[in-house]
Amino acid sequence: MVTNYAVLLTTKRIVTIGLIALLFSCKGEPKKEMVDQSETESEKKIQLVENEAEKKVDVMIDGKLFTSYRWPDNIKKPVLYPLVTPEGTKITRKFPLEPSTGERVDHPHHVGLWFNYGDVNGLDFWNNSDSIKVEDRDKYGTIVHKTVESMEDGDDQARLKVAMDWVAPDGTVLLNEHTTFVFRDTDDVYSIDRLTTLTAPNEDVLFKDNKEGMIGIRVTRELELPSDKPDIFTDANGNPTKVAVLDNEGVNGDYINAEGIRGLDTWGKRSNWNNLTSRIGEEDISLAIIDNKSNVGSPTYWHSRGYGLFAANPLGQKVFSDGEEELNYELKKGESVTFKYRILLASKILDAEDLNASFLKFSQE
Repeated sequence: MVTNYAVLLTTKRIVTIGLIALLFSCKGEPKKEMVDQSETESEKKIQLVENEAEKKVDVMIDGKLFTSYRWPDNIKKPVLYPLVTPEGTKITRKFPLEPSTGERVDHPHHVGLWFNYGDVNGLDFWNNSDSIKVEDRDKYGTIVHKTVESMEDGDDQARLKVAMDWVAPDGTVLLNEHTTFVFRDTDDVYSIDRLTTLTAPNEDVLFKDNKEGMIGIRVTRELELPSDKPDIFTDANGNPTKVAVLDNEGVNGDYINAEGIRGLDTWGKRSNWNNLTSRIGEEDISLAIIDNKSNVGSPTYWHSRGYGLFAANPLGQKVFSDGEEELNYELKKGESVTFKYRILLASKILDAEDLNASFLKFSQE
């Protein structure tokens, strides 16, 4: 009996020691398979990094910033800012988010890459900014970021899903927005798919035919088209300064659309895509916006300006057609509509064959 008791006691001690060892192993170094999983996750080519304190989600490709989804308090809608080429050049205007030199200070609502419209139930969402006089703010709507719904890193693509509300000055929610951003790097061409579904939750919503819309980008000076008109620019201290004669050195922007129309003649034309090209230093640059056949008003009209505004507007048709067409698009209460756009950014000149192929592929997805 004594022998059996000793054996039992020894067995208990062995089990206890084993449990203690296991406990320390769990609290100490992670298991090999856990290390491998963590390393695999950290090695994804395209990563999304949320920073709630700074109200942004950074999009990193191979550890370098491509863009950020941002919802700062001083901008009246969420934006993607900045946009950075594969070779590391920022192609979006810095004003009014960052100090800058030699940039235009017009249209403070033109920030990064955005999506909104100039007349939604009589409210102007496009032109709203902190520069609007307090007594006039009842004429403008604000798009409010609500939540980051999901983030998914990946080697082929990363997906960011967000929710926003289009809000009237009295707090009424006119539209619920659910947008999925898909970020890719394919053959050294960065791309963004913006897939936006708008729903009218409380009342009928009218998008009255309006020039100001709908997806827009404001680019840096080097992507503008050369101009000899006087304007106001930021000086060396970032202060607005009148400039009588513009310095066009390094200003090389030019548009070309799917029909081969170039420059400012692309404004007010329908086309499946429009490509803004330029050269900064030794880097050739293409910034293209691709329409989708499923979009209302496709093929879209282009609101392509020489001073740096690059926009596609499928709903505002009257001004672009000289009054021959008009579209007052309405969502009944409870109805939804989806708009799809693809933005390509490359450190090279994208040709028509590539862009036509991209349009066909995107419209089939």
